[in-house]
Amino acid sequence: PAGAVTAALVSRAGHRTLVLEGSPEPAFKVGESLMPATYWTFERLGVLDQMRRSSFPVKGSVQFYSPDGRAATPFYFAEHDPHESSYTWQVLRSDFDAMLLDRAAADGAEIRRGATVRDVVFDGDRASGVRVGLADGSTEVISSRVVVDATGQRALLARQLGILENEPCLQHASFFTHFTGAQRDTGKDAGATLILHTESRKSWFWFIPLPGDRVSIGVVGSVDYLIRGRKEDPHSVFDSELSRCPALAERLTDADQVMPIQVIKDYSYNIDQIAGDGWVAVGDAAGFIDPIYSTGVFVALKSGEMAADAICAALDSGETTASRLGVFEPELRQAMLAMSQFVFAFYSPNFSFGKFLERHPDCHGELVDLLMGNVFRRPVDRLIAALGKEMAS
Repeated sequence: PAGAVTAALVSRAGHRTLVLEGSPEPAFKVGESLMPATYWTFERLGVLDQMRRSSFPVKGSVQFYSPDGRAATPFYFAEHDPHESSYTWQVLRSDFDAMLLDRAAADGAEIRRGATVRDVVFDGDRASGVRVGLADGSTEVISSRVVVDATGQRALLARQLGILENEPCLQHASFFTHFTGAQRDTGKDAGATLILHTESRKSWFWFIPLPGDRVSIGVVGSVDYLIRGRKEDPHSVFDSELSRCPALAERLTDADQVMPIQVIKDYSYNIDQIAGDGWVAVGDAAGFIDPIYSTGVFVALKSGEMAADAICAALDSGETTASRLGVFEPELRQAMLAMSQFVFAFYSPNFSFGKFLERHPDCHGELVDLLMGNVFRRPVDRLIAALGKEMAS
């Protein structure tokens, strides 16, 4: 998503743009739940009508379940801000990502599938192009004035430069699959994301309604807990954790699993710098936050948008330097810091958002803003300060 947004907006400004996509066809991915603040990027791209016409379920809220199975009052976004931007969608990533690439192509970008970037080529300290592996086994060096790393958690450029730093407290793994026939909510709750703690609080599940009768179900826990020291196969690990989450198990009583269990390691990490002379990183390639609040696609879209503006200004000035290409870095980092602190609160032992709001009712609006992704549009400083005090006590 980050690369497609960047390419669409840079191409729209009249610059020749090439998108290199390794997969020959749109690929399955997790990250299906969007944040409402993606609305503004969709509006700028001109894809809002496509999203409205799609089969993607409309998401208007998120609801948390405690370890004992009690459901908290849902956070209804429109009650906080009665605007269309308070609603978003639950997407099939293969269809969604293809739509964004089609948008970039319509805006003039050249899309080349089956071409995998091996590394970034440098002329001294300046990025000057990429080395690409082609489907026939050959390689090609492509020169460019600006290289955009949108390789997701592969974070190719950061790893090449040795500027990636893992977050030691957020080394998690995800076991996930799709079901049909699950018990889904109705009415205004039909498209809600559900976050359910297991009884031990050592893991949590997501429940994301998808088009048709399909739901995405995944469990997240530390790598030490879910993977290391366990001899079970992934399916057995998933079932074992599901047995510790009765509220979710009940929803899946008559459901059928329609996809093998897949496993990924969600290692949260930071990047020392997101831009250099002739290059800029966007989306997960610029840093990865734990998936609990569905921040991934939102950060991808927003960072792609911000990077596109910086690239166009740099190209117009003739100075594609680190300072010009990374001009948006402070704003992006501040927003990611706010979302990261929210993540740390979720994983803190015995932390409860319900009890937190009882003690800090004045933070309710900022809490909903953060869940919506409004961190670039409205300040959430009071919420972050209150969370910091709670975590320190």
